Amino acid sequence: MKRIEAAFRRLKKQGEKALIPFITAGDPDLQTTKALALEMAERGADLLELGIPFSDPLADGPTIQAASNRALKMGVHLQEVLELAGQIRQETEIPLVLMGYYNPILQYGLERTAQEAKRLGVDGFIIPDLPLEEAGPWRQAAMAAELAPIFLAAPTSGAARIKKAGHLTRGFLYYVSVTGITGARQALPADLVAALKEVRTLVKCPLAVGFGISTPEQVQGLAPYVDGVVVGSAIVQRVARLKGPELIKEVGDFIAALKAPLRK
Repeated sequence: MKRIEAAFRRLKKQGEKALIPFITAGDPDLQTTKALALEMAERGADLLELGIPFSDPLADGPTIQAASNRALKMGVHLQEVLELAGQIRQETEIPLVLMGYYNPILQYGLERTAQEAKRLGVDGFIIPDLPLEEAGPWRQAAMAAELAPIFLAAPTSGAARIKKAGHLTRGFLYYVSVTGITGARQALPADLVAALKEVRTLVKCPLAVGFGISTPEQVQGLAPYVDGVVVGSAIVQRVARLKGPELIKEVGDFIAALKAPLRK
């Protein structure tokens, strides 16, 4: 949690906004995920989301669903993702956030997950299918381990719920840009900027926006209204299409292009 908070403080002082890329851990394999993570950290990523593969990722569109399926076929589950995070932590201080669904975490054990994650250098968790009303036990376990329980808000949340999410979240509030699932989009909702301005009046914590953002131009358009931008499917598409050094280089170049409009 402290690494996430420190990153946002540093960026604010520098007049920058955070780039938060997402990749599915284990797609196409764990060693490639590690190489991608280190390349992204080197090329401009400020925080990194590692997706925990799951058989029924209800918030994710076809691109990330397919990545999860590929990783599951490689035998990658929560334990392997935690171990991978530990390996990445040995080589970089970038804040690491695990994004996954509640069932594997519940099965593994809330306190066990939190304590293992802390030991291995994870900084926070995003659990898209865990509603605020049912998040108390996980939030308690996460906070006890000094992990950030990062909550989401959406266009359908309403002011009262966004305020509550902003109060309970740690690290940042993740605002979902669309009413729907993840996936790269050519155009973002016309009312997204107005929505972000409203969210700004409701919460005091750092605000990041994700879902559907896929180009440097989209990042540039959103940068004035948030503290961070999450990009996932557009990166995962490249992972599905490319291999080896070509993959690492193209993803690194893409990260650099996404980060450029977020600098001062």
